[in-house]
Amino acid sequence: MLIDKVTESPNNLADPAMWSAQRMANQAPDGLAGELQDVRQQAAQLLNRTAEQASVLAQRGVDAVREGSRQVRDQALRASDGTLHYVREAPLKSMLIAAAIGAALMALVSLKGGSRQRS
Repeated sequence: MLIDKVTESPNNLADPAMWSAQRMANQAPDGLAGELQDVRQQAAQLLNRTAEQASVLAQRGVDAVREGSRQVRDQALRASDGTLHYVREAPLKSMLIAAAIGAALMALVSLKGGSRQRS
C-alpha cells in the first residue's frame, strides 16, 4: 500500500534511478563515439571535395598558362614574319631604321652610365 511504499527503504527507491542513470552513462560514450565518427566522415568528405576542387583549379591554371604561352608564341611568330617581310620589301629603309635605333640605345646607355659615375 501507500504506507508500504513510504516505509520502503530509500535504497530500494533509488535503485531504479541509479540503474537508469548508469544505463544513460554507459550509453553516452557510445553516442558520442558515433557522433565523432559522423564528424570524421563528414570532415573526410569535405577534405576530399576540397582536394578535388583544388586539383581542378590547378589544372585550369596550367591550361591557362599553356594557352597564354601559345598565344604569345604565335604573336611573336607573326611579328617576326612581318619584320622579315618588311625587310625584304624595303631593305635600305630597314637598315637605316635599325641603325637609328642602335644609335639611340647607345646614347641612352652612355647617358645612364655617365650618371652612375657622377653619383
